[in-house]
Amino acid sequence: MEPVINIEDLSFRYRDAEQDALRHVSMSIQPGEWVAIIGRNGSGKSTLAGNIIGLLEPERGQVTSGHVTVSGLPLDDEHVWDIRDHVGVVFQNPDNQFVGATVADDIAFGMENRAVPREEMHERVAAALTAVNMSDFAEREPARLSGGQKQRVAIAGIVAQAPDIIILDEATSMLDPAGRREVIDLVTQLQHERHMTVLSITHDLSEAARADRIIMLAHGEVADVGTPAEIFTRGHELADNGLDVPYPEQLKAALRGRGIQVPNEYFTEKGLVDYLWTLRSTM
Repeated sequence: MEPVINIEDLSFRYRDAEQDALRHVSMSIQPGEWVAIIGRNGSGKSTLAGNIIGLLEPERGQVTSGHVTVSGLPLDDEHVWDIRDHVGVVFQNPDNQFVGATVADDIAFGMENRAVPREEMHERVAAALTAVNMSDFAEREPARLSGGQKQRVAIAGIVAQAPDIIILDEATSMLDPAGRREVIDLVTQLQHERHMTVLSITHDLSEAARADRIIMLAHGEVADVGTPAEIFTRGHELADNGLDVPYPEQLKAALRGRGIQVPNEYFTEKGLVDYLWTLRSTM
């Protein structure tokens, strides 16, 4: 199967910078896969997202080496708008994406730019609102919504355009824990229903835990690649890259310090609780 996103030896330098923000980055993402890109601030995560969809205009910097292919199309001046038809992006601050006076108007905006027939547009707006459980808010002003509701509307605007790929660029970082879970649960549901490819740019490891695969960036380079279970057991490596060690791994380390044997493999919080109940019953 051909990768839906393919990056080969990509390096990018911002204008007037002394060194590349991305250095020889290579990765492939398969159709329907959820890949999380993690790393501390300044590691190159958002620069990578900008390069995938051509958001970094020449005056901001330049690709110093490498190639990017999205949905079989090379990222260049000739194909950049075709690529954007295949990709939807949800940014950190949804207020920066809103242009409509109402929720329904905002969701319709992207389709208006693509000259989608009006009747079809109404159907797709209604379907997108239903998909994100926001049908009752169609005539509300986006500015009057909560943070989680705003991100749901931003996602609905992307879903209505039916992209093959959705990029979450720190899309949950401004939300409280409940709002984060709500949005990521929604994206998980939509991915399964619509077979979308998800690229999650994040420093939140609870979000990254939903991914099929994690790619860790450090200083603009790929530092590690693996499943969440593989990456999350590398506590020192996570800490060295400015990331929090997941709570189950912290608890396991504390238990080992008290002489209690625990498995090396990664547990979710629920999985660790189940294991400790089993352990208690045998003691």
